[in-house]
Amino acid sequence: MESPEDLTKDVEVEDGKTKLRKWLNMNFRIEMTDGRVLIGVFLCTDRDANVILGACSEYLKGSEGEAEEPRVLGLVMVPGRHIVSIQIDDTTPPQKYYYDE
Repeated sequence: MESPEDLTKDVEVEDGKTKLRKWLNMNFRIEMTDGRVLIGVFLCTDRDANVILGACSEYLKGSEGEAEEPRVLGLVMVPGRHIVSIQIDDTTPPQKYYYDE
């Protein structure tokens, strides 16, 4: 028989999976430790918090704090240890990166 702690842990895992499924194919904005900002379509993650983004663009801050032109990267893997923050980006138009019939 499962203990109450095991049942609570299972519910938390399901809640996490549900959240991740809702976020699939949404635009994410990831700030990295070196100051770069990546904006792309969230495709997947793993146990180490590595994130795969599709149709990704990289934004660098200019010398006077203003953003430079984005550099198109395409498909990227962002190592979890370099991620400072992640948020859903609703400022850029949604990209259709996946096949939908």
